[in-house]
Amino acid sequence: MRLPSRTATVSALASALTVAALLSACKPAQEPAATPGPATAEPARTVSSEKGDLQLSVVARGLSHPWALAPLPDGGFLVTERGGNLRHVAADGSVSAPLAGVPTVVARGQGGLLDVALAPDFAQSRRIYLSYAEPGDGGVSGTAAAYATLGDTGLSDVTVFYRQEPKVNAENHYGSRFAFDNQGHVFISQGERTMRTMSQELDKLQGKLVRLNLDGSVPEDNPFVGQAGARPEIWSYGHRNSQGLAFDPRTGKLWEVEHGPRGGDEINLPQPGANYGWPVVTHGINYSGQPIPEAVGKEKEGMAPAHHVFEVSPGLSGMAFYTGQPGKPWNDSLFLGALAQRNLIRLQLEGDRVVGEERLLQDVGERIRDVRVAADGNVYLVTDEEDGKLLKLVPPQG
Repeated sequence: MRLPSRTATVSALASALTVAALLSACKPAQEPAATPGPATAEPARTVSSEKGDLQLSVVARGLSHPWALAPLPDGGFLVTERGGNLRHVAADGSVSAPLAGVPTVVARGQGGLLDVALAPDFAQSRRIYLSYAEPGDGGVSGTAAAYATLGDTGLSDVTVFYRQEPKVNAENHYGSRFAFDNQGHVFISQGERTMRTMSQELDKLQGKLVRLNLDGSVPEDNPFVGQAGARPEIWSYGHRNSQGLAFDPRTGKLWEVEHGPRGGDEINLPQPGANYGWPVVTHGINYSGQPIPEAVGKEKEGMAPAHHVFEVSPGLSGMAFYTGQPGKPWNDSLFLGALAQRNLIRLQLEGDRVVGEERLLQDVGERIRDVRVAADGNVYLVTDEEDGKLLKLVPPQG
C-alpha cells in the first residue's frame, strides 16, 4: 500500500485546521467561567504595531460570550451576552446584574442576543435598540429587532418593530447589526439563515439589508416600495451573513461586512436596490471543499461586485471607523474584528479605497466579536469566549 507523502499529509492537516477555524465562529454559548467584574488588578500591556506602540488593558472579564458593546456618554458601556443577558459595565469596569426586560431569545447555535445600539437621540430619550434571534412556533426562529427605554436596572416600553419573515428551522446566520443615518432611518443587517437561495428571493427577508424609520415603519423612498412580490423593507439583497455595519463619518456612506463561506468574506458599500450576489456570485467554497452549487463565479452581470474581498476568511464581525484625528497614526482607518483568525484587522483608507492592512493582537489569540471607537478616542473590543472580556486599546499617538 502506498502511504501519503509528508507534503500531502501536512497539506491535508492545514486544510482541516483552516476549516476548523472557520467553523469555530459557530460555537454555541456556554456558561461563563468566572463572575463578571472589573479587571483593576491587571496592568495595561504595551503592544507593538506598524504605527507605534499602543496600550492594551482589560476593562472587565467574566462575560458570557459577549456579542456587542455600545459606549455610553458617561464612559460606561452596554454589553450583550449571546445567552440573553444585557449588562451595564461602568467606566471603572464593574459589571451589573442582567438588566430586566430583555426580549426572550433563542440561545442556540449562532442565535441569541445580538447587537445593541444607542438611538441617535439617546441623551434625551434613553432609547436603545436590540437585535436578537426570536423564537417561533414549532422550533422556527428569525432575526428580530426591538427598541426600549433604558433605566437603571432594566428596560421599559419594549417594542418589537421588526421581524424577519418567514421564520425558518435553522440555527445559524442571524446577522445582525444596526446603523443609523441620522436622517431618521435605521439599517438592520441579517443573514440568510443558511437558506442560500432565499437571499435572491425578494418576497423573503433572509439575506437582506433592511431600512426602516426609527419607529419601524417603512420609508416611502425604499427601493422596492410598491413592487409586486417584493418586501418594502429591503434596501439591498444577495447578502450571506452580515455582522458588521457602519457609516463612514467622512462621507456618510454605509459600509457592510459579511461572512463568506470557506473564503470570500466581503466588504460592500450597499446601494439601494442592488444585488450583492450570494449565492450566485462568491469568492468562496463550501466548508466541505466542494463548490457552492448555485455559484457561477466571482462576478455576474447585473450583480454588484464586492468593494473588498478577503480570499481567506477572517470571520469578520464588528466594524468601526477611526476618523477625524488628523496627525494621528490611525487616522482614516477601518477596524474589523476577526473570529476565525483571532485578531483585529486595521484597514488604512484613502477615500473609499483600502490601501493597507495591518493585523493587530495576534498574540492575544481571542475571537474578537465587536469593535467600537468611543468618544475618548480609544478602541474597545469584546471577545467571544467563555470568559469573555471587554478590552481597551489606546492608539499610538505618533
